[in-house]
Amino acid sequence: MSRISTWLITSSIQELITPQNSSSMASRVLVLASILIFSCFAETCYGAISFSSLQRTLLVTASHRQGLLKAGEDKITVRWGLNQSFPAGTDSSYKTIKVQLCYAPISQVDRAWRKTEDHLNKDKTCQFKIVKKPYINVNETLEWTIERDVPTATFFIRAYALDSDDHEVAYGQNTDAQKKTNLFEIQAITGRHVSLDIASVCFSAFSVVSLMGFFFMEKRKARKSQQ
Repeated sequence: MSRISTWLITSSIQELITPQNSSSMASRVLVLASILIFSCFAETCYGAISFSSLQRTLLVTASHRQGLLKAGEDKITVRWGLNQSFPAGTDSSYKTIKVQLCYAPISQVDRAWRKTEDHLNKDKTCQFKIVKKPYINVNETLEWTIERDVPTATFFIRAYALDSDDHEVAYGQNTDAQKKTNLFEIQAITGRHVSLDIASVCFSAFSVVSLMGFFFMEKRKARKSQQ
């Protein structure tokens, strides 16, 4: 809750507990209801941060092995830090860094649950947390093992700088503004194991042999009955 909302509610409660007659109480209740509605509206507006309003002040890179990456197995090395081309003090309000795994546009098509929205409280682009930690003005590196619940899709990495209220104030990502470069693909865990595949092949072979044996025995019985 914002400081504005907290102040409005506290003031209203103090007004209500002040001794007063019944008509005055009714009026104050109406005033309190109006203030609460206004505070909720103010909270919504205050929290509606748009991605387009953020400066891209962070440099982010991601390195990994070539080819299709596997959830639960492969690692991604993520590096981030302030772009030193910005003036000194640019990061004075940065208190926390939040790094996330995000869906690329190709994996958002016809998937409303991954849709990109300019208002960050509605945006579903970045759904997987890599790390969230206090911000320091140095280049940082993290080796992250892709989590087992990551689905099959194409991704990129994005980092947000948060202020003391935990609101996004800047960002950076390892791809361009159109999110078309430096993308990588991850394959979800299928639930199949080599041992199961081997068992399946053996069972299939046994079934074929058993079926052939059955037909051979039936044919042999038929010949004996004809003699």
